Amino acid sequence: MAAFLPRVLSFGKNTKALLNGLRLSAAPAQQYSVQVSNYGEKITHTGQVYEENDVRRARFIGRQKEVNENFAINLVAEETVTHIESRVVSCDGGGGALGHPKVYINLDKETKIGTCGYCGLQFKQKHHH
Repeated sequence: MAAFLPRVLSFGKNTKALLNGLRLSAAPAQQYSVQVSNYGEKITHTGQVYEENDVRRARFIGRQKEVNENFAINLVAEETVTHIESRVVSCDGGGGALGHPKVYINLDKETKIGTCGYCGLQFKQKHHH
């Protein structure tokens, strides 16, 4: 029994390591473009799509479903990284009524790119050494 217990514990550690690797590799990749259903209906950024015989499609009879193809995630990805001299940067999203609450982002590490959690703007410290 005593020889069996370390083997079981070893098996548990190996299984946990194996499952962690599988969990990471099984994560689906996200697509940030307009997808189309099997019968030609555009799928929105929230994943809204109705079956062909669904009564909720009645509002689209005689007209096309309009989907904004400029998803916000794509527009934020097009923004360039802003290089800053200081270690800490504040982001308020442009200020005023169109902005968001002011947040402070630490840029301590040399390779770190700080991202605003509200608007997605990216900042990097420009080292002067």
